[in-house]
Formats: sequence, structure tokens, C-alpha cells
Amino acid sequence: MAAKLKIAGAWSGVLEAELEAWTVPLLKEHIANRLNCTKDSINLICAGKVLRDDNGTQKLIELGVKNNSKILVTRVSPDQGKELIAEEEKSTRLQRLKAAATSLAKRHADGSLPVDDYNLELENQSGEKVQLGSENDQRALMMGLMFHGKAKRLVKNRKYEDAVEVLAMGEEAFSLCDSKVVELIDNVPILQIDMVWCYFMLKDISKLSVAGKRLEEARKGIERSHGKESTRLRLLHGNSHPELALHLRLELLEGIVAYHSGDLEKAKKSLNSARGKYLKLQVPDEELSILMGMGYGEKAAKRALRMNNQDVERAVNFLVEEKAKKQQKIEDDIKRRNEIMEQKKFGVTPLRKAVDLQKLKELVSIGFEKELAAESLRRNENETQKALDDLTNPDTNSDIQLFIESRKKKRLRQSGDAAIERLTAMGFPRETVVAAVRDYGTEELALNHLLAQSAPNGNPRLIGLDVGTSSGSVGVGPSESMPIDGDTLGGFEHEIQRDVEMEDELTGDLQQEDAFSDYDVELTRESEAIEEYSALVLV
Repeated sequence: MAAKLKIAGAWSGVLEAELEAWTVPLLKEHIANRLNCTKDSINLICAGKVLRDDNGTQKLIELGVKNNSKILVTRVSPDQGKELIAEEEKSTRLQRLKAAATSLAKRHADGSLPVDDYNLELENQSGEKVQLGSENDQRALMMGLMFHGKAKRLVKNRKYEDAVEVLAMGEEAFSLCDSKVVELIDNVPILQIDMVWCYFMLKDISKLSVAGKRLEEARKGIERSHGKESTRLRLLHGNSHPELALHLRLELLEGIVAYHSGDLEKAKKSLNSARGKYLKLQVPDEELSILMGMGYGEKAAKRALRMNNQDVERAVNFLVEEKAKKQQKIEDDIKRRNEIMEQKKFGVTPLRKAVDLQKLKELVSIGFEKELAAESLRRNENETQKALDDLTNPDTNSDIQLFIESRKKKRLRQSGDAAIERLTAMGFPRETVVAAVRDYGTEELALNHLLAQSAPNGNPRLIGLDVGTSSGSVGVGPSESMPIDGDTLGGFEHEIQRDVEMEDELTGDLQQEDAFSDYDVELTRESEAIEEYSALVLV
């Protein structure tokens, strides 16, 4: 039965439509015919939402259009329509970005069992893991850092408008953190500088004229975290000068803002100071050629010389230390991934937290078997004393052992059943497959046996079969890396709704960062701006 739609706007009237059969393009076509225009030149709005074309397969009823629905028709040019769609897509993407960052921060800040094969952890500039503030503070810092990392990638790609919006999300996240914690780090003042830099690159004079407050806060924040004249930062980085380019950009922006605010004297002073730092950061050809002659790439060599006051010996030491740090990070990441896989094997606590590996090590060090100690910690929400009480109580200890044996048998059975199904699907008789899996213990050996039995000459044929999972072997013999059942995980992995694409973007941006990324600034645009505004000040 046809439904009646009340149309208003560029065309007014009542239109009969088959809601379960009509799509948006078809509805547009009917209205466009009455307006004597193309369907691309109109937009339809129902219940405050633009009816999107998408792929043209969704029916009107699926989009919430009902009998007697009111639809507003507006005329737009094809380009305006595209701009509207692009704006909606941008808004949706920002929402996805925020949701992904929130989900990642929540999972990685509260001790939950990671569903990823990595773990996000806060580090200081020495690469050491740090715990700053409460769990909520940790979560806010993680979100702020993820947004800032994404924004920096957008700035490098010259997408300044998008970067401003993401930086604002980062600023909001940092604001949720205890102010005393924020004062310990330089990420927030650097974010403020990045924000004003985007204003400058967008030539947004209206924002530049009021950006002075941001720069004031940035200067105070940097001095607070780096120490007076960067003394704290100098001690941390072995007397190198990584912050020089950052201060150059800050002083340049202070000069630009002062100019647009009418304070020419301050503008001149700031620009002159920025020019002095720019000259200090110019890499001499001779020193650069020495480092490149030692096998270092041009980009790495320039970075090392800039951050070490053009001193070749210190630059070499800097490069050697950076290489060692990168190698150590790779090893630490591998170790952490292995720890995560081990945590997944143990399952989650009643409150769905991972088993605390540090507390597990303590119990193992005093003589308890690892799997037994892990299960006791899991049951007792990682409370060491309660776990110890259960382990030293004969009754609860026996109960834990029985549970572990039962879980192992269940995992063996699940693994064996899965192997049987996979081999049967290859065309082997089920009875033969069951016997082979039972006799040979692992899926690979069972498959080799079945292939040998079916080969014409009866000779064994060894093959390379990838049956590994992120948890290790999928064999059915005794193994410490058996697949995990849902009993101790409580369905955790299945309940997490992930936007993998956005999460990969966020974590990918963070993986590109190191302790000096914020200070490693290409100075081409800065040099041009110094000359441009210095000329304006002198006029």
C-alpha cells in the first residue's frame, strides 16, 4: 500500500510512495521531475537528517521514512551537494576517531586484558614506563596523546583544518586530567604551539590575533616541565639541545601574534630571537659530510647535528644511543607481546582484568607453580595476600588444581575437535581423521599421516602447514599455548566492539613517534615567515 509523503520547500505537495520499494534516488527523481531539474540539484531532509543516496540500495522505510512523513526539499548545486556529503563524512570520521581513542584508552589504562597483541603504555622521554596520577588521569593522557599524534600526522600532510579539530579533541582530553599531572609533561604546551601554527598556516588572522593567550600558557608550561632555561631537559638528554627548533617556532609565532596585535616592538624582539635560533640550527656542510661519510643518512645526520649544537662527536654519540634505544624498544615490544599472550592464556578476573604478571612472578619466586599461582590471582582479583591464602589452604589449592586439569582437558578436546573438522573438510574420511588425530597428537602430523596413506607410493610427504594462532600452536598434544576457551575470558574478546581501522590509524601514528619527534621540526616555512614578518615590522 502506498504511503503519503508531505513535501515542502522547493516543491510543495503530497507524493505517494512505496516505502518498502522506493530508494532515495527514486524519490529524488520523482520530485526532480516536478521541479524540472536534475536529481543531483536537490537535497531531501526528513526528521532533521539529510536522506543520503549512498549506494542506492536502502529502502525509504529502512531510513525511517513513514506514512505522512514531512520531507523538506532544498535546491543545491551539485558541488554544494558534494560539499555537504564531504562535511557529513568528515563529522562521522571525527566521531569514529573519538570513539576509537576512548575505547583504546579505556582498555589499556585500567588493567583489562588487551584484545590486541600490543599494549599502550605511558613513557617518559627516556623510554621508561611511567604511572602518572589515577586511572582516569592515565586514560585522559592516553587519549590526549593519541589525538595529538594524529593531528601531527595531519599537519605533516598539510591538512591544517582537520588538524585543528583533532587538536581541540586532544586539548579536551588533556583537560580531563588532574592539572598537577599535566604540569609534569610538555605535551600540552606543545599542542598549544601546534594549534597556533595551524592558525598561521591557514592564514586565520581572526584566531591569530587572540592566540597570544595560548602562547603564554605554552611558554609557562614548557618552562615548568623543562626547567629554567631547559636545565631539566638538558640533564635528561645528556646536555644536547633538542628543544631549540621548538623554541624557534614559539618565538616566531609570538612575533607574528604581536604584529597582528599591533605591538611592533615585541614583534621585532621575538622575530630577531627566532632568527638567531634559526642560524644556530643551520647544519654546516663539512660536519654533515663527516657524518654521512660514516654511513649515516642525511636526515638522521642533520637531526643529530641540530640537536647537539653542530658538535660532530656529540652527534655521533646521539646517533649511537638512538640506535640502541630503537633496538631495545623492539626487544621490549616483543617481550610485552609475549606477556600479553601469556596473560590471555590465564584468562581474566571476575572484574575482567588481566592477571598481574608482576604479582605472579612474586608468587612463583617463593615456590608456587606458575599456572596454579596465576589461577589463584585470577580468582582473587590480583590480591596477593588472598591468592597466597588460597594457595596455602589444602582445600582451595586442591580445588584450583582440579579446575586447571578440567580446563586443560576441555581445551584439548576443543582443539582436537577443531582439527578433526578442518581435516574432514579437506575430504578425508571422518573415522580415519579421528584415529589420526588421536594417534599423532598434532594436526600437522595427523595431516602428514593422512596424505601418506592416500599417496600412491605410500611414502610420507612432509609439508609446511601454518596452523599457528596468535596464542601459539593449535596442536592437540600437551602444550602451554592451547587455544583459550571462554570460561575464564568471560566472553571478553567477543564483547569488545572495535573500529579496527581507526585504532590502527591512532596506534600507527604513535608508533612513528620517538622522544625527539616534537623537537624535530623542518624549518623551511619558519625561515620564510621570519623574513616575511621581519620585513613587515621594518616598514
